[in-house]
Amino acid sequence: MSEVREKAQLAKQTAAVLGKLTTNEKNKALLEMADALIARASDIMEANAEDLRRGKENGTSSSLLDRLALNEERILGIAEGLRQIVELPDPIGDTLETIERPNGLHIVKKRVPLGVIGIIYEARPNVTVDAAGLCLKTGNAVVLRGGSSALSSNRKIVEVLHEAMERTALPAASLQLIEDANRSSVDEMLKLNGLLDVIIPRGGSSLIQNVVMNSTVPVIETGAGICHTYIDESAQPDMAAAISLNAKVQRPSVCNAMETLLVHEAFAKSHLHSLAEAFKERNVELRGCARTLSYAPWAREASSEDYATEYNDYVLNVKIVDDLDQALAHIAEYGTKHSECIVTENGQNAERFLQEVDAAAVYHNASTRFTDGFEFGFGAEIGISTQKLHARGPMGLPALTSSKYVIIGSGQIRE
Repeated sequence: MSEVREKAQLAKQTAAVLGKLTTNEKNKALLEMADALIARASDIMEANAEDLRRGKENGTSSSLLDRLALNEERILGIAEGLRQIVELPDPIGDTLETIERPNGLHIVKKRVPLGVIGIIYEARPNVTVDAAGLCLKTGNAVVLRGGSSALSSNRKIVEVLHEAMERTALPAASLQLIEDANRSSVDEMLKLNGLLDVIIPRGGSSLIQNVVMNSTVPVIETGAGICHTYIDESAQPDMAAAISLNAKVQRPSVCNAMETLLVHEAFAKSHLHSLAEAFKERNVELRGCARTLSYAPWAREASSEDYATEYNDYVLNVKIVDDLDQALAHIAEYGTKHSECIVTENGQNAERFLQEVDAAAVYHNASTRFTDGFEFGFGAEIGISTQKLHARGPMGLPALTSSKYVIIGSGQIRE
């Protein structure tokens, strides 16, 4: 039996136990896991150093190495994410709806776990802990398949979490890590109907599309983040600069970072040159339309392919538009339904943007970097869904549940 199938079976066997655990038992386990991460931080960083060394040898980009890197501060943050989950309400068992039928039937719709969740992701070892915490809090077993670039880190993290779980009511087998780094292990996961109830991919567009196109297991799609900021004619210059710089350079390697800046031609005439200089000072490579080059002659001319690219790096497309309609059209063509922002003092334009842009998160006068489970008050997130079925946007605990109807009768039969 393959490693993938064996570990999925082990995870599924814990489903009955997970369903019986109380919120208190689950929370105690998560706190034990958080403490263990901090206690073993040096061991985790040592394993992470192996991944970083291998990544550098393989020519991995600096932005991807940043996503991979762990230090004491980041490990403390990851542990804090687990503690945040403990503080959140447990949705399992919540009553969603109550129906009283004329025949006396009492029908209650309740939240229940999804079951066994498979998560396929790339070079961010923090996802290993975030995913485990969110899935286990909601009574779901989880099968993780991280990228080969983070294998040493993920292996050590799961080892630490398993040791902590052994001291709690939470079965260690409910958390599984696939260590087979071959693509065939991903392909096998996609066909584990009956063992996995849902698959959630997290990563670049090629990974996500492979899962969406080839999985026979239901998928919650977390899309790529080609995010836009549109600076309207009436935008306050200081606010526009602060928001757009934050959206790009605060952490360019993440999916809610801005990839294209759209600028109204009137704003561009007065302020684009100074804004372009600010990006240049922060080592951002600009790629712009022909009109942009007149304000930033050092920029490279952007192509259609550039506008369709999620860089996750210090590269930014800039396009000057005549009006809001052109900005909306550009976003409709190139956006990935992730996060989109308008900076404006025009209330009518803001309302149009918020209503007409089709995305999981739309912003007025705030950075797209806030599309995040922690920032939304959900604690750690399992991902940011860009689809429209079941869950959309940052997915916290409720997104990892399903529902069932509980019907109480007194002998009713259907005529």
